[in-house]
Amino acid sequence: MADIVGDKLRGHLQDLVLAALERGEAHGLEILRRLEAAGDGSLRLKEGSLYPTLYRLESAGLVKAAWAEATKGRRGPRRRIYRLTAKGATALARGRSEWRAFARVIGGIMRGTA
Repeated sequence: MADIVGDKLRGHLQDLVLAALERGEAHGLEILRRLEAAGDGSLRLKEGSLYPTLYRLESAGLVKAAWAEATKGRRGPRRRIYRLTAKGATALARGRSEWRAFARVIGGIMRGTA
């Protein structure tokens, strides 16, 4: 299968990030890893796309973020940890429902049954 990148992801990225956070809180790189693993390696997402999405989700109250406590012996920059809010879980449920309807319509067209 060809990699899924760029325009094919636009419009779906927010719901994908919410779905990744449904598994539990995570920092940005972990969210990328979850999405790539769930996409069987076909999903190619760049940090430059992820972080603006996370900031929009946080501004909308769909995720909450906090700086991770410094861990002894850990090097590198502090990590911002994101978690799904109740409002985010509701938005994810709505996004899944919309996706199923969209996939059903597009699937019918692509199969030539519409």
